[in-house]
Amino acid sequence: QQQCQRDLDAAYEALDVNGVSPVLFAAEFAGHMEPAGGVITIIGSVAGDRGRRSNYVYGAAKGLVTRYAQGLQHRLAGSGSALKVVLVKPGPTATPMTAHLPQRGLAPVEQVARLIVDGSAAGKPVVYAPGKWFVIMMIIRHLPAFVFNKMNI
Repeated sequence: QQQCQRDLDAAYEALDVNGVSPVLFAAEFAGHMEPAGGVITIIGSVAGDRGRRSNYVYGAAKGLVTRYAQGLQHRLAGSGSALKVVLVKPGPTATPMTAHLPQRGLAPVEQVARLIVDGSAAGKPVVYAPGKWFVIMMIIRHLPAFVFNKMNI
């Protein structure tokens, strides 16, 4: 986040890699898969649920992914297509991206992967991985700004 605040090229790259690219890939796949059906699994993030000072550029990119997936799901609803779109919203996971963070509390990548595979196979519209993030982010999304803005998250 700090680098993105200082360097517009870094912000552009973060938005492109984490938001625009996944959306464009999903759009291309959807165009080819819609007639035949199947499942497109799009990786978003809990960071896309509400902008936070610690990662709002990344969160904005993942918010784009969330809105795109919702729109694509809505487009396909009632269309007769057997294509399903699954939006996965992992919480903090022990990956190279989070290697700089304290590892306590990070979900094991194997657990998140299993939830992604199972959620995709079930065709769930949204998969929080691990599931506890559904409740956590529901609370965070619904906090009034005057409360949220006092939090250091």
